[in-house]
Amino acid sequence: MAATPIASPAAEITARLDRLPMTRHMWVLVLLISLGGWFDVYAIFLTGSIAPGMFADRIFTPTTVALFGLGGLASFIAALFAGLFVGTMFFTHLADHFGRRTVFTFSLVWYCLATLIMAFQSTPNTVNFWRLLAGVGIGVELVTVDTFISELVPKRARGRTFAIQQAIGFIPVPLIAFLAWLLVPTAPLGLSGWRWVVIIGSVGAILVWFVRLRLPESPRWLAQQGRLEEAEQVMRAIEARVTAESGRPLPAPEPPVMEDPAEGQLREIFSPAYRSRTIMLSVANFFQTIGFYGFANWVPTLLIAQGIHVSQTLEYSFIIACAYPLFPLLGVGFADRIERKWQVCLSCTGIAVFGILFSFQTAAIPVIVVGTLQTMMNAWLSFSAHNYQAELFPTRIRARAVGFVYSWSRFSTIFTGFFIAAILQHFGVPGVFLFIAGAMAIVVLAIGVFGPRTNHRSLEEISQVPVQARGAA
Repeated sequence: MAATPIASPAAEITARLDRLPMTRHMWVLVLLISLGGWFDVYAIFLTGSIAPGMFADRIFTPTTVALFGLGGLASFIAALFAGLFVGTMFFTHLADHFGRRTVFTFSLVWYCLATLIMAFQSTPNTVNFWRLLAGVGIGVELVTVDTFISELVPKRARGRTFAIQQAIGFIPVPLIAFLAWLLVPTAPLGLSGWRWVVIIGSVGAILVWFVRLRLPESPRWLAQQGRLEEAEQVMRAIEARVTAESGRPLPAPEPPVMEDPAEGQLREIFSPAYRSRTIMLSVANFFQTIGFYGFANWVPTLLIAQGIHVSQTLEYSFIIACAYPLFPLLGVGFADRIERKWQVCLSCTGIAVFGILFSFQTAAIPVIVVGTLQTMMNAWLSFSAHNYQAELFPTRIRARAVGFVYSWSRFSTIFTGFFIAAILQHFGVPGVFLFIAGAMAIVVLAIGVFGPRTNHRSLEEISQVPVQARGAA
């Protein structure tokens, strides 16, 4: 017989967290977690910017003769996302077992070492091998970042905090484009410029690892694990800092929301309570990255295909990429006002529309303007979707559930690069963006029809109805 839902210690911790104002201390925690996503984004967005340098070194080619040829850029993209798929599908449960902070730091070191080794490889097979291993670490890291933030901030600020996290996390996008613009056409100290771009990211990640040791463990997770004394210590420390910074007593917590205290298992996401959410998010993730990475990873290559010189391509890519960290800052103003599911739908619609418009541009100003609008939609999709999927499952299975549904975005992108390369070869840039538009339509239907509301609701409240359904099932 199913356990009777009770107000567990984890729910009481949630009630205390949800009444906190977002003082300086809370924003510092968000900043520290966001630094983890900073280097993850650096690694992921590396592809498009260093591609011209890898072409020049004859490691990869823009297209391939065979659909799944390992000598093309598509195999480099596939290697990363194969690693991301393995990391998110098979290792994110470690964050539910060992804790958010522990896995958070370990996965960054893993990525850093693998990426540094990759920078000195010279054949498609060795480059792809180390890129795959780096992807495993990144896959675990990204899910842990989402889980960590959703559990540390109050319910009325989740939208804003994810927007800020994405603004910080996306700073590497224009930085990579700028470094590539400066370095890729050159060879400082006899080492190809694209290798320097890779090295800079991997070395910087080591420094941030030490900064992140200041993070506390998630008190929600500690309470869920039965480590009540540790959870209480962390919670009291946070409350003391927030009280001192706000200059007034904290408001009384709202009544704790009833939740199931049972230990979570991955199979629970396929129970009648969560099955529809699992399927909905798996489908949405599978198709949303076709649009997101179909543009992000291929901007320089698509511009070259439209007849734009490689040096201009890298310059345009840098200007367009500046929208990635800037738009989430604008999103802070509406991230908690517009229902999250509709933000995902609106951003996907924008990706489809602006992508098709981008495919017909060749002059500098239209390319930059439309490319920037497309980038803004990508950034909007990123901070709204990451927030949304981290809200839909309970604490006991959050990391592994998000890891499972998010892994399908990584799985689809393994093959997306090959399909885009083939479409680009046979149908040109317009064909690529028609393919992307179709994928975005599927995401809009999945989220719009089946997605639940989440704004201004506690994490336990969002999962309350499914828990009751499970008890009745």
